[in-house]
Amino acid sequence: MKPNVPLVLSVNAGYVDTAGFLTLQGLFTAHVTGNFVTLGAALVQGTSGVLAKLLALPVFCAVIVAVRLASLPLQRSGRSAMRPVLAAKLALLALGAVMAIRLGPFPHGDSLAAIATGMVLVAAMAIQNAASRIHLASAPPTTLMTGSTTQLMIDIADLLGGVDGEAGATARARLRKLAVSVFAFAAGCAAGALLFALTGEWCFVMPPLLAVIPLLSDPPPPLPAA
Repeated sequence: MKPNVPLVLSVNAGYVDTAGFLTLQGLFTAHVTGNFVTLGAALVQGTSGVLAKLLALPVFCAVIVAVRLASLPLQRSGRSAMRPVLAAKLALLALGAVMAIRLGPFPHGDSLAAIATGMVLVAAMAIQNAASRIHLASAPPTTLMTGSTTQLMIDIADLLGGVDGEAGATARARLRKLAVSVFAFAAGCAAGALLFALTGEWCFVMPPLLAVIPLLSDPPPPLPAA
């Protein structure tokens, strides 16, 4: 696995999450548990998008289960499921881009068009989450940065506190990986916001293009059969 793959995945996740949030009335497509917060805000403030926020988590969970079940036969036959899984994510991102451009803008988050577009993007990010956990377990998470940021700060504190030897070397190596991942996600967020401001729903052309890059890289070795 080339080292740029987790980096590209992190950039893409930040981009899709931000562009989706701006386009779909506050819907998180990657950080789906964040929709609990925006759901509460929507209910209190009377804004739209309540149904989409309610559907995001079950759709996310169902897609992850489906990806895992579809991957197991390939794993048992000694083949890597990474490439077909990422190809499915690419297809969903392309579909989401077409839907966003053709059906958007979405002034009402509870409209059928907004919900359908949002769930396609949620499904795409669910696939990436599953692929990261299953096939890139040694790399930092590519979508959820809270845990990475927490560990990053712990490692910084340990190094400032004088941790040395093997523990210090481990902390330094992990710090470098986590810092790159968090920066890549943040860069994706910034790019998603900027291109949305400049191009509106046409900003969704970028995620499928980024999703092609991991498919051009060497797949990881197959996992041991379950």
